[in-house]
Amino acid sequence: MLKQQLNFKLSQKLSPQQIQLMKLIQLPTQAFEQRLKQEIEENPALEDGREEVRDEFEDDFSNENEPDEDNYDEALEDFNVDEYLSDDEIPSYRLNANNYSADDDEKRVPYAAGTSFTQHLKSQLNTFRFNETEQEIAEFLVGSVDESGYIRRSIQDIVDDLAFTQNVYTDEETVEKVLQRVQKLDPAGVGARSLQECLLIQLRRKEDTEAVELAYDLLDKSFDHFSKKHYSKLLTRHDISEDQLRDAIEVIEHLNPKPGGAYSGNTRVVEHVIPDFTIKIVDGELELSLNGRNAPEMHVSRDYSNMLKGYKESKKKTKEQKDAVMFIKQKLDAAKWFIEAIKQRQQTLMVTMSSIMNYQKEYFLTGDERNLRPMILKDIADEIEMDVSTVSRVANSKYVDTPYGTKLIKEFFSESMKNDQGEDVSTREIKKILEISIEEEDKRKPLTDEKLAKVLKDKGYPIARRTVAKYREQLDIPVARLRKQI
Repeated sequence: MLKQQLNFKLSQKLSPQQIQLMKLIQLPTQAFEQRLKQEIEENPALEDGREEVRDEFEDDFSNENEPDEDNYDEALEDFNVDEYLSDDEIPSYRLNANNYSADDDEKRVPYAAGTSFTQHLKSQLNTFRFNETEQEIAEFLVGSVDESGYIRRSIQDIVDDLAFTQNVYTDEETVEKVLQRVQKLDPAGVGARSLQECLLIQLRRKEDTEAVELAYDLLDKSFDHFSKKHYSKLLTRHDISEDQLRDAIEVIEHLNPKPGGAYSGNTRVVEHVIPDFTIKIVDGELELSLNGRNAPEMHVSRDYSNMLKGYKESKKKTKEQKDAVMFIKQKLDAAKWFIEAIKQRQQTLMVTMSSIMNYQKEYFLTGDERNLRPMILKDIADEIEMDVSTVSRVANSKYVDTPYGTKLIKEFFSESMKNDQGEDVSTREIKKILEISIEEEDKRKPLTDEKLAKVLKDKGYPIARRTVAKYREQLDIPVARLRKQI
C-alpha cells in the first residue's frame, strides 16, 4: 500500500569549493606552485600579477546556480554585467592576493644533472682488453650493479639472462672471470655480491700492513663472529691481543659498505626541502613568517574586463555574444573563488603554525628537545577552533625553518607520559634522554634495555623495558651487544 509521509533528516555536505580548499591547504610549497600554474593554464581569466591591473571586480559573486539550456535566456537577463565592472581607478595592490615582497621567496635549485653511476662504470671498461663476448658480459654485469654498488644476483641467473636477453651463450666460469675484472673498477668494492666480498675487495687495494692483513683475515675467516661483535671469540680464535684487534677494527670501520653511494652522480635528481614557514628569534621573541612562494600575486584578467565592457556597450546582442558572456562569467567566478581560496589557505597556515609555535615556545627559544611539550592534533584544533583534519593537513606535509634546522611540523607532535611527580612529559623528551644515556654509557659494557629502564626510572621517568626497546628501535639504535667496543 502506497502512502505519503514527511521525514526530517540532518545532513552535512561539502561543496566542491570546500573540497578544493582542503586540497590546497594540504599541498606543500612546490606542489602548490604547480597547482597555481595548472590553474592559470586552465583559466584564462586568472593572471599571476605580473601585468598592470587597473580594473576592479566586486568581491562577492557566486557561480553556484549555473543555468541550463532551457533557462539560458532568462539567466542571461538576470546577469548584470555592472556587477563585474567598475570604472574607478584602483591601485593594483588592492586586487592582489597578498602584499608579500618578492624578496620573501625562498629560492632553491631543484635539480642537478650529471653522469649516471652506470655510465661512469661503463666508461671505465675501455681500460680493459675484452673480446666481443667478454665486452657484452662486462656491460651486462655493470648494468646489473644497483645504486649501492652491489650485484645481488647469482652467477647462474646472470648466465641464463645473457642467453635469453642478449643472445650470448657462455658459462659460469667465464662470467666469474669477467666479474673479477669488473670488481677492479672504481669506486673500490663495486660489483661485490655481498658485504663481506665488498669489504675484502677494498682491503686488497690497501697497502699491506699488519693491521690490514689482520683485518682481511678476520673478515675472510670469521666474518660472522665479527659482524656480531663476539670479540672474545675473535681474540681466542686468531690468537691476538686487544690492541691488535682494535687496530684491525679501526681499519675496517674506514671501509665503505656502500661503494655506489660514494659516487655523487648516481642520482640525477636532488630533491630540496623548501620550508613553508620560517621562525626567527628577534630580541628574545619568536617571529613567524610564511614563505612568499605560498602567497603569490593573483588577480582577474584585465582583458576579460574589456570584453564585458564591449558586450555592455553593444546595441545588438547576438547569440554568439551571449555565449561568450556566459563563458566569461564562469571563468570570472572560478578565478575570483581561486584567489579567495589562496587567501583562506594563507590564513589557515599562519593561524595553525602560530598556535604550534606558541604552544612549543620554550623549545623554539632553546632548541632543546627536552623542552618539547606533549601536543596532539586536538590541542591545536581546539585552540584555533578548527577541525582536527585541517591541522593534520597542515602538519603532515609542511616544513618550518628554525634556528636549529629545517623540521617537519608533525615532528613537534607527541603523546604524553607521566613522570614520577605525576606531570605530563612528552615522549620526545624521554627519547632524547634515552639517547643521551646511551651516548654516555661505557662502550666496553653497553647498557641493556633493562638497565636503561632503570637509568630512566632513576631520572624520574618510570617506563617499562619493552617501552625502552621500542623507543631505542625508533631512534635506530642497535642492541647493547652491537654497541660494544673494545
